[in-house]
Amino acid sequence: MYNFSLATDNFTLASTENNIPCTKNDGFKYPLYSTVFSIVFMVGLVTNVVAIYIFTCSLKLRNETTTYMMNLVVSDLLFVFTLPLRVFYFINQNWPFGSILCKFSVSLFYTNMYGSMLFLTCISVDRFLAIVHPFRSRALRTKRNARIVCVAVWMLVLSGSLPTGFLLETTSRDNNKTNATFCFENFSSKQWKAHLSKVVIFIETVGFIIPLLLNVCCSIMVLQTLRRPQTISRGGKLNKTKILRMIIVHLSIFCFCFIPYNVNLVFYALVRTKTLKGCFVESVVRTIYPIALCIAVSNCCFDPIVYYFTSETIQNSIKKKSQINRSYDVKFSEALQSETSSNLQCSLRTLKAKVFHSESSV
Repeated sequence: MYNFSLATDNFTLASTENNIPCTKNDGFKYPLYSTVFSIVFMVGLVTNVVAIYIFTCSLKLRNETTTYMMNLVVSDLLFVFTLPLRVFYFINQNWPFGSILCKFSVSLFYTNMYGSMLFLTCISVDRFLAIVHPFRSRALRTKRNARIVCVAVWMLVLSGSLPTGFLLETTSRDNNKTNATFCFENFSSKQWKAHLSKVVIFIETVGFIIPLLLNVCCSIMVLQTLRRPQTISRGGKLNKTKILRMIIVHLSIFCFCFIPYNVNLVFYALVRTKTLKGCFVESVVRTIYPIALCIAVSNCCFDPIVYYFTSETIQNSIKKKSQINRSYDVKFSEALQSETSSNLQCSLRTLKAKVFHSESSV
């Protein structure tokens, strides 16, 4: 994992035919990034804070699925907290916060990106074991084993994201006699050829292709199991509909957020290492990259949807809490009406006593 986060460096590729530098066409990325990242920060912060509140305060029953989702929330929040710094950079096109914070922000991007894919895969595999092998998987599907898996995922993700993020060096530029500092976009071609191209192969395999295949295969096998008559009679039509909806939402979010970015990333690496040459190829890759990156970053906003549709426990907790609130509102309204009626009757009795007393004195 490496600084593909906005890694549109200040490079120009020469056309193989006439050695004329290609014209850059990705200037739209700065307003696009600043707008999308601002929206993702606000929506992602609110939804994930609500999710972490539900996990820690509202849910009394926790299982291995909620363990994976809790770790996914932490991954999202770590990245969301760095977004204001990125928005500042894309608006001002200058990084005044120092090299260490730049490296750390880049590392958190990869931690979130590939951590999200792996934790979503854990949820998918856990659902596969629970539905396809409900009895044989009892010994595997424990909270202790889920914690071990989460620790392994964090070690894998951090071992790749931290070293790669700290490979990044902030560089200065002199633009119209105004000093400015780059962040997120200055890996050299030498770094790409020596190190980053190998990293692309590793993380595309471990962080994207394998999780994608696991998600798809697990979902297909779950659907095949649900089609069996004994499963339908055992689980009922309602549970089958819920599980089907979970799978559709889960796969849709995974594919929508991560496939465009990771597919384009392969072509971007080929362009940077000059395996693919030509101005047209560069133009297409540089145009698609910012759009695909914005879609990938939006996974922070979509993950809470996975929490809701995946965890029936969370749904029941939300419904129960809303029912309690409605019951409290009804009781409070009834009590208020009763108290108001009582006060009114008391006032009428007092007024009536005063009137009769006045009449008797006359």
